Parts: sequence; C-alpha cells; structure tokens
Amino acid sequence: MATALIVVSTTSELVRAAEQDDAKGGRDHPLIQRFDGSWMVGYKFNEWEQAMFPTSMAVKDGRWADPVMVEGRVTKAVYTAPGGKSSLEVFRNYEQALVSAGFQRRFSCESQCSTLYYAMRKDDAYVSGMTWAKGYLVTPSGSRYSIDAGTATAEQGRLWYGTLPRGGQQVHVLVYTSVANNETTNMAATYIQIVEPKAMPTGQVKVDAQAMDKGLKAEGKIALYGVFFDTGKADLKPESKDQLGEMAKLLLSQPSMKVYIVGHTDNQGALEANLALSQQRAQAVVNALVTTYKIDIKRIVGRGVASLVPVASNVAEEGRAKNRRVELVLQ
Repeated sequence: MATALIVVSTTSELVRAAEQDDAKGGRDHPLIQRFDGSWMVGYKFNEWEQAMFPTSMAVKDGRWADPVMVEGRVTKAVYTAPGGKSSLEVFRNYEQALVSAGFQRRFSCESQCSTLYYAMRKDDAYVSGMTWAKGYLVTPSGSRYSIDAGTATAEQGRLWYGTLPRGGQQVHVLVYTSVANNETTNMAATYIQIVEPKAMPTGQVKVDAQAMDKGLKAEGKIALYGVFFDTGKADLKPESKDQLGEMAKLLLSQPSMKVYIVGHTDNQGALEANLALSQQRAQAVVNALVTTYKIDIKRIVGRGVASLVPVASNVAEEGRAKNRRVELVLQ
C-alpha cells in the first residue's frame, strides 16, 4: 500500500486540496491533519461540548450501547480523499499515523460496521451544526452529489477510536472512513471527531433571584457558581458582586426565609484543610450579605463541608470544577 501523508503533530503545514475551498472556518486539528490532497467538506468546532465514542459493536435502540461520554473542546470534520484512493488505504494511513503518534486503540471495527455507522448517524446528530463546503462531489462520468451528512456512508465503513495522554488527561479521537456517497464517486470519505477534555467555564451566568427561588422550592437547595475566591483563599473576589446582589434580592423579598450558605471544595488537598477553607468561604458570604446588604444575621448560617458532598467525580478537572461551589440551602 502506498502511504499518503497524514501528519499527527503540532508543527507541520496543512495540506490543502487544490482549487477547492474548505468548509467555512475549517482548519485541520494540530494533532491529526488530513490525508494528502483531501478536501474538508464539513467542519464544526465547540470550545466546550459533549461527544460520544463507541466501546463495542453493541447497538441499543439505534444508538451505541455504553458509549464513552467526554466533555471538552470538540472538533469534528468530514473529508473526501482524492479520486482513486480507496477507503481502506485512507483508513490504514490514519490508523498508522495515530498509533505512531502514541494513541492507544480503545475500539475498532474492520468489517460489517454498518450498524455502528447508522447508530452514529442517528438523526444526523453526529454532524449537527456542521458548516459545509460549497460545491459537489463529481463522479468520473460527470454526475454530481451533494455534500452533506450522507457524504460518509455505510459502504466499506471502518472505525477506529483511541486515546492519547496529554497534560494529565486523555485526548479522544474517532476516525471513520467509507466510500463517499456511493461507489460511482470513486472517492473515500472520512469523519474525524476529536475531544480534548477541559473544565467547563463556570461563573459565566449568575443565578438570579427568581431562579434561586424556584430551585429552592423544587430541591431545597441550589448551586451557585458566580461566587469567586482565589485558590486557597477565603476573600470574596469583586466578580462575586452580581451573584451576591441576587442572593440579597431573594432574601429581602422573602423576610421569613432562612438559609444555610454551604461551601464546597474538590478533593485536592487534605480534608481538614478543605473543611476549614470551605467554612471560611461560607462565612465570608454570610458576612458580605450581613454587612453590605443588611440581611439579618439570624436568617443565615454558614457551613463548610469540603469535598464530602460532590456532585461529580473528582477524577478529572471538569468534575472538580463542578464540585467547587457555594450552595444556598433552605433551613
């Protein structure tokens, strides 16, 4: 098999398909670039999103059974290889490049992969929101096919999923190759999905008084991510002002309401130190509500519980970010 260029690196130049414009905004991912001469016909990027990866041939209710769910920076792309390149040749090149770069195979399918393809394409969710290039796939006889979710097909489909350790976490990559549209195109299509785990940006939206009231009535508590502290400290940062104002608005509008302010941490560091820190942070919120917003101190009690009540796993940073929070709890 002749080896075509597929670069897995962070420094090599991109290889562009001659005289064809890629999907708007599209760019090869630094970790895995395109098969030599390919055209990027579809592209999507999210700074923070969730994506799935299959772990077996099992399909349930038309979807992958027991997939790996990963949250983080998500890149998706669909490519078509130059005419005359088989889907097997394209697939092997991607596979070799990924393995050579240190990716560890988690699951792969070499034949009869159609059930995986149709599960992936369920409701075309795998390419939802993708931007598409302008133009058509043109067959040797001159027929034209639209560029869309069906560019990758079930014909001669092969799938490879692997991970690469980086920065203490795992980068997840899925590659699926097949005949493009149908055999008359004499082309191969490749769908690539890459997820780089990262913490969700928190504190971007304050919880207003009305939402807090609804949450307290429904659950008896509500998590607030708009209260900020420097690492290891209990001094409220200025960015906390909006969230504190909404908390005060709720308490002032309902004079009979009594609440606990509960501080939570992740599991990094010693439990005793985190218990003390979470208590100090909870008390800092109480002091701000009493001093700045004139809330009766008899109505609010601060408590710190460190990492004893997580809402997510502390194994990865995205879970730890969710666990670092202040909660408002009805007494």
